[in-house]
Amino acid sequence: MKDTRTEPPVIRSFVALGDSFTEGMSDPAGQDSYRGWADLLAARLNSRSPDFRYANLAVRGKLIGQIAADQVPPAAAMGADLVTLVGGLNDVLRPNCDLGRVTARLEECVETLAPRVGRLVLMRSPGRQGPVLHRYRPRMEALFTVIDELAERHGALVVDLFSAKVLRDPRLWAEDRLHLTTEGHRRVAEAVWQRLGYPAESDWQAPLPAPTPVPWAVRRRADLRFARQYLGPWIGRRLTGRSSGDGRAPKRPELSALVAEEPGRPARGTP
Repeated sequence: MKDTRTEPPVIRSFVALGDSFTEGMSDPAGQDSYRGWADLLAARLNSRSPDFRYANLAVRGKLIGQIAADQVPPAAAMGADLVTLVGGLNDVLRPNCDLGRVTARLEECVETLAPRVGRLVLMRSPGRQGPVLHRYRPRMEALFTVIDELAERHGALVVDLFSAKVLRDPRLWAEDRLHLTTEGHRRVAEAVWQRLGYPAESDWQAPLPAPTPVPWAVRRRADLRFARQYLGPWIGRRLTGRSSGDGRAPKRPELSALVAEEPGRPARGTP
């Protein structure tokens, strides 16, 4: 749906919903905590509105049904000026995925949120190249088609990260090959910022400099380390129905003001 507004919105409150992507993995901000694109976007919005408040309900590993049950109702009740919803990718990356059920739950989320928030933003999530994710690409593309249709129907915005060539660059992905690096999150924050209508602060799609060739032996050692430390446990959790977010609470469960921290650290909520 084409956005015909010429002035960016006034955003005094922002709620971020989703899984590890929105929680901020792997953009470290201290021991077992992460910053990520949503925190970066909140800091920018805070600089434009002195009474700005922010909540981040995203938790790593969450499926769309869990997002619908645990995150969407409180977010709808908050009635924020801006809500971002990114979910469903963890579902389509599981061996047994009922895509119809996933898209139905996503539709429920959008139908609940759209009438109750100022602006709803959905995303076509980024995806790096590689044999592990390649087999799931048809499911991902089917999910993104539904996201486009829901946005058209409900007047939501879509940030298309999936089509951005630069976000396929492995240098923007962490060692686990599932989460973006700090620079990757910075680019996502810029992409959302621009999609909301704010003036560009950088070219988030600018390609990285030409890579330095990596010897074959170094690449193979990295592949083995990835398989041992990340791929094996990831497959094991999906086969057993477990999640890295089991028992974990969201990092910012309530709308609260931001308090500036020392450089390089995320803003935190007021007590």
